[in-house]
Amino acid sequence: QVQLVESGGGLVQAGGSLRLSCAVSGGTFSPKVMGWFRQAPGKEREFVAAISWDGSTTFYTDSVKGRFTMSRDNAKNTVYLQMSSLKAEDTAAYYCAARVSRSWPPAVTTSSWTYWGQGTQVTVAS
Repeated sequence: QVQLVESGGGLVQAGGSLRLSCAVSGGTFSPKVMGWFRQAPGKEREFVAAISWDGSTTFYTDSVKGRFTMSRDNAKNTVYLQMSSLKAEDTAAYYCAARVSRSWPPAVTTSSWTYWGQGTQVTVAS
């Protein structure tokens, strides 16, 4: 069974940066497409970013393009989300997710992702 554990969330001022990490254990990590989602209070969980199984391709929602960068280190079984120029509207719980399928681009609906972490809170103070 694949387990995902996020870390790196916290409180940051608008315009600041944070790097989230997601450590993956169990199963076979490298073949999976990995993603980040977020959920603000009272809102549905939404797609943020995804990275292909080999790390060669990334895909972002429009609102974070140019500000967020997703990467992965398969040797460390870890994926990252570098967030810069943070805005108040980026405040949310951020979730790491994994898909069994390698298909690309990945579906952005939550039902299309198999494994989930417990989430890490990011709060951006304006």
